[in-house]
Amino acid sequence: MSTATDPVPAPPPLGVARLLLVGSGSTAAADLPFWGDWLRYAYPGLTVRAVVTRSAERFVTREALAGRFGGGALLDVWPDEATPSARHVELATWAQAIVVYPATFGFLARLALGLADSPALLAAQCTDVPIGVAPALPPGATTAVPYRSHLAALEARPNVVVGAPVLARSQTTGRPGAWAPLPLHRLLALVEARRVLLAGEGGNGEGNDRQAEDRTVHGDDAAGDGPPARGANHAH
Repeated sequence: MSTATDPVPAPPPLGVARLLLVGSGSTAAADLPFWGDWLRYAYPGLTVRAVVTRSAERFVTREALAGRFGGGALLDVWPDEATPSARHVELATWAQAIVVYPATFGFLARLALGLADSPALLAAQCTDVPIGVAPALPPGATTAVPYRSHLAALEARPNVVVGAPVLARSQTTGRPGAWAPLPLHRLLALVEARRVLLAGEGGNGEGNDRQAEDRTVHGDDAAGDGPPARGANHAH
């Protein structure tokens, strides 16, 4: 667990004004209030809308997030009452970038398989804006055949980047072997690199941007410099 003495992450450049943050049910979701405060401080002009799954509410409340994200916090379910517009269309057309933070094995698998059984998932399946995914995984997951298959499927999508998770201590076993999500500021750097690549804004620097992005995506940077992952000591 990070403490008040941890250095404040320096914000990377971010060329979007509207960010959709999707939180799923990992213990790392408990750190979303910290990242909400950080986003407000780091990007004063950025509007963030948070969407959390029902399982994420075991670790963080929407009330705790609503005051920290200027765009509010929604539950990732279809509304019971009739609405004049479709929530998934609103989310997909509003967002200029999406981050799934943290992404459980289950949420990552559903995204990779093309499932669209919630507003956030359907929005993510139907957009071409850059999407950053930060897996939070139990021991053994990173070498499991299903995970490797889902990872390959996501990496094949031109607008999706998956940040390599960080080795952490399992809350259950007390031993290293679980995987915490990449710190959000580093995931945003990957998202921005992919946005630049998709937009063709990089000129001759695009190749270097992609090489730097690939180092983090494939794990070379998992224990790199900068502050440790929030929640690294309380992964599953």
